[in-house]
Amino acid sequence: MYRQATQKTSDVLSLPPRWLGMYSEFITKNSSAVSQIESALRSLTYIIPGRFRESEIASESLHSGVQLLSLYHDSLLSKAMARSPAASKHHPTPHNRYTRFWTERSPTYKRLALLIQMIQHTELLWEMVAKRKGEKARWRVVVLLEVIKAFCRLLLLRLTNSRPLLSPPLPQREIDPSTLEESTASANGMDTPPSESSVDAENWTMPRTGLSLPSLPNSSDISSYLLSKVLTADDIKPPKALLHRVSGKGELAEVLYILRPVIYALAMQQFSGDRKSWRPWLIGLSIEYGARQLAKKDFQERLAGGLRGLTGLEREELKKRGWALGWWMMRGAFYENITKAWIHAVTRKLRNKPLLDIIGGVIEDYEFLWDQYYFPTATM
Repeated sequence: MYRQATQKTSDVLSLPPRWLGMYSEFITKNSSAVSQIESALRSLTYIIPGRFRESEIASESLHSGVQLLSLYHDSLLSKAMARSPAASKHHPTPHNRYTRFWTERSPTYKRLALLIQMIQHTELLWEMVAKRKGEKARWRVVVLLEVIKAFCRLLLLRLTNSRPLLSPPLPQREIDPSTLEESTASANGMDTPPSESSVDAENWTMPRTGLSLPSLPNSSDISSYLLSKVLTADDIKPPKALLHRVSGKGELAEVLYILRPVIYALAMQQFSGDRKSWRPWLIGLSIEYGARQLAKKDFQERLAGGLRGLTGLEREELKKRGWALGWWMMRGAFYENITKAWIHAVTRKLRNKPLLDIIGGVIEDYEFLWDQYYFPTATM
């Protein structure tokens, strides 16, 4: 009896890992369908905001759940691709090369980056829940989340030997699901019949000599094919050399950039009673813009060739941060005093007009989030 009970207990305990293994295998073999489902659910959550004011937490819970599930799927597909024969033929982007290098080298980096991503996917939900308990509780939660993210980013700055942070800090999904499915099928010994598409996609092996001929590009895409075969300076650099280390003014600029959300959230908390006050907005914008200019000046003085000496990854991140400055039009006093009136004027013009009325309705729905919450316009 004791042995039977022990056996049953071990069988029950083995079920969760077995189910996770089955789920992982399902995601790997059906990655294309899973990506489509994720996109459909994500599109649905983009339409929901503002339409059901009483169920805003339910709609945001769905959105956060989809984002977290997508994050988990990314890790599954990344592991499957690493085991796939097609992995050696895959050329990751500079962003993925750099972030994958640090996630594989430092488990602490991976945990901190994952925590940042998880908070970013759920922060609006936490704010909505806190808002139901009052404005004071809401701003406490907002400041706490910003402090946690800033602390994690400062640790990442230390772990990477004072290299600027990337957004997002984890590798992004860049795997072609169909390629992954084909490579998985080949690894399992399931040969698919040759077709016109497969001949174009893979090398052709000559039956007598066994030598392989490279695949021919599509005639309409010769230039892209040739560019894909060209090695750039960034392609031959080791991953950690894709970002220069910062020191002095450059390090100060990066620390200011990391702390800006915390300082801005504290200022917004202090002036929460006066939503049209320009002080928090001016403080936050000044810190972010000043950090950007200080970083550019440091690069100009320290790198050979100035800003032209930046790597492609550094230029890409600098460009992202530049575009992020545009979100200050949707924050604080600028939104309350200027942008909100402009949005109302635009939506009024779009009313009762075919098709354009739908666009106006979506803008009005999102206006509810911009007007009531802090995190919909957060960029970090």
